[in-house]
Parts: sequence; C-alpha cells; structure tokens
Amino acid sequence: MKKVHITSLGCAKNLVDSEVMGGQLKQRKYILTQNPEDAELIIVNTCGFIKDAKDESIQAIFEAVKLKETDPKKQVFVTGCLSQRYRKELGDEIPEIDALFGTEDYAQILEKLGEERFHAEDMYRMRQLSTPHHFAYLKISEGCNHSCSFCAIPGIRGKHRSRTAEDILLEARILAEQGVKELILVSQDTSYYGKDLGRQTNIVDLIEKIAGEKLFKWIRPLYWYPTNFPMDFIRLMDKYETVIPYLDMPIQHASDHVLSYMRRAERRDGLLKMYRQIREIRPDIAVRTTLIVGHPGERETDFEQLKEFIQEVQFDRMGAFIYSDEEGTPAFDMHLKVDNKTAEARHAELMALQQEISATKNRKFEDTIQTVLIDGYNEEEKYHHGRTFRDAPEIDNEVIINDLTGKEKRTGTFQQVRITDTSEYELYGTSDVNSTELHGE
Repeated sequence: MKKVHITSLGCAKNLVDSEVMGGQLKQRKYILTQNPEDAELIIVNTCGFIKDAKDESIQAIFEAVKLKETDPKKQVFVTGCLSQRYRKELGDEIPEIDALFGTEDYAQILEKLGEERFHAEDMYRMRQLSTPHHFAYLKISEGCNHSCSFCAIPGIRGKHRSRTAEDILLEARILAEQGVKELILVSQDTSYYGKDLGRQTNIVDLIEKIAGEKLFKWIRPLYWYPTNFPMDFIRLMDKYETVIPYLDMPIQHASDHVLSYMRRAERRDGLLKMYRQIREIRPDIAVRTTLIVGHPGERETDFEQLKEFIQEVQFDRMGAFIYSDEEGTPAFDMHLKVDNKTAEARHAELMALQQEISATKNRKFEDTIQTVLIDGYNEEEKYHHGRTFRDAPEIDNEVIINDLTGKEKRTGTFQQVRITDTSEYELYGTSDVNSTELHGE
C-alpha cells in the first residue's frame, strides 16, 4: 500500500479540499502519513491568493521535490489555487513536479494514480478530517460572484456554486457521528448561499435546518458578506442556542473613497447602521472583521477614516492584510499605488489600535465564568488551551488553563473556567469552579 502525505496551505476552504483528497485516497487503501519523508506520494495543496501565500506554496513545492534527490521514485503532485492560476509557469520552472492539477481536480488525481473515479455525491462524505475531532469545517459553496478589485478568487475558483441543503445536511450528520461538536460553515460568500438555487433555500434556512437537527453544540458560519446580509441570522441566535452569537464579516475598508476603488457596494454609513442594528438585536455578539490597508487610491485621510470607524464600532476581533498587487485583478492596473513602507506602517498602526481595543474588552471578563471548548494540551508548557464562543480556531483569542487535569482526555470537552487574568489576545483561567464539566465527551 502506497503512503501519501498531503501538505495543505491557505484557508479553511482549501483544508476541506485536502480532507476530501485524503478521504478518497484512504478509501482506495492508501496510507496517509504526517511525514513527507516516509511518503511515496506528496500532494502539495497550494494557496495563490496573495504574494505571501504564493511564496509559502512555492517553498513547500521546493521542499517536496528536494526529497526526490534521495528517493527518485517519490512522486510530487501539486494542486490548489496556485497551480490553477500558474499551471504552465510552475511546470516550466519546476520540472521535477510529476503532475499539476487545478482546484477541483479530485477525479483527475485519482485517474493519474490509475484509480477509479468517484461519484460526485460522495465527494464530501468520505473526508479524512485533519482538525481535532471536536470541530470541523463544512464547505457550503464554491466560487464567488463579486468582482472586488483586489481579489483573484473569482478567476481561480469561478462563479458561486451552492451545494444543495440535502447534501450539506448529510455531510453534517456524518460529521456529528464522528464526534464533531463545533460545526464551522465556510464559503467565499456565506451571505450569497442559495441564491443560485432559485427559491429552494437560503443561508438562514440552511442554518436553521442544521440547528433543528440538534447535532452540534456550536454552529459557527464564517465569511459573511455585508451586501444583502440577512438580519434574520442574528434573530436565529435567540431561537437556537447552538447558533452562537459570533459574526465574521470581512468589510475590507471603511472609507467610501477606498471602497469605491475596491469595487465594493457598501459604504461607511450603511456599515455603521448595520453594526448598530446587529448589536441592538444581540448585544452579546462577538463581531469580527478583516481589513486591507495600502489598496491603490488609499490616502492618509482614508486611513484616518478607517481608524475612526474601528474606534466607533469597537470590533471584538479583527485581522488586517497589507494589499498584495495581484496580476489579473482590476487593482493591478490601477494608479495611485501606496508604497510598501507606508502600507506596512499603516498595518502596524491599525493592529496596535485593535490591540488596545482587545485588551480593554478582555479585561471585562476578569472574575467571570466562561464556557470553554478545550482544543488541546501543551505538553511543553503544561497547560490546556481552548476557546469561548467568541473565538474561531486559529484566528481568534485563546483561553489558557493551567490547573485542568486529564491532559488529552479533556480535549474536545466543554469546561467552565473562571477567568483570573487577561492580555490583548488571551484569557487566563482556573478550572476551580463548582461544576467543571459542562458537557461530556
């Protein structure tokens, strides 16, 4: 039986693709290994969204093909966004690659290996999860219909294509049977889900169907788009406690001038009105966003407006990127480019501002008891780490618990933790409360 190693780079949506590939290969008796040196086949699932991601992907490819120097029989397959976008260039520049595939070429990978193709309806049902057993990502759609000036995704992934609610529900049931407690819904534009399916369903209906089956403790949709955002999603949180009060909505900027350059439909006043309405409906909601600084056309006055907006909204969680000039996007040909030094300084200033906001917000949780989902145990530092409902895996805050016994046995359980101290991005707590275990494994 052939051993296979899959290197998965980029976003959670790409991770799902890697898990689909892993599941299909495992079904065909391939052995998945974490060590690329042990593998006879290395699959590098790349990201090609921005320059840093492309550099990381190219480095991973070079590391994979270098292993062929000591084992010439080893094969290297490259798939994902980078090879979808630069297939010819990669083949010309790195001839040691044995095969190149696009973003959805699962069947072609199997065909290259001499294996039978699979039925399309089985694609997501045989995933090999690479996340801890208690949470998993579920991809509800592929592609995007927007034409944001900075984004290469529509050219890579194509137009928006929603999966049927029936197919998604089937996969959700399978994940629940595997012990998943937190279901994280992902797509390029969660708000748009179902609009291409006619009147069959919409995103709120889909979430309600999942919540109605009582399969998970937490349901966390990511990547909402502000245009046509359904307020009924916020109201759904009152109906189902498993639909947690967490909102991840990348708005990219808050200056009307820059939003126009970005080809975004929303404007500052509309965004402010939306956030006020959301917090009126659900005051305890954790609001997350992602921003871009240094986009062509961004002036100092625009950056000041962005900082003012952040101060006014007081995001609970925030990430920011420096604009990456991507060929093939409308922004690539725009004038009024912002130099790297200025963009980097703005990024640092923006994150420092959010750091202050986060520190202030976190202090309010001192001497409170929080429900925490335990993600794992740090053997070296001897502590458990987990998350509250306000935190998505890998991108948000963590809760550090030093006195919780049981090591790995606690992973995947919900605990009540008394918060004793805080920092900008962490809460520190003790399990010394009356009822430690809130939910069993």
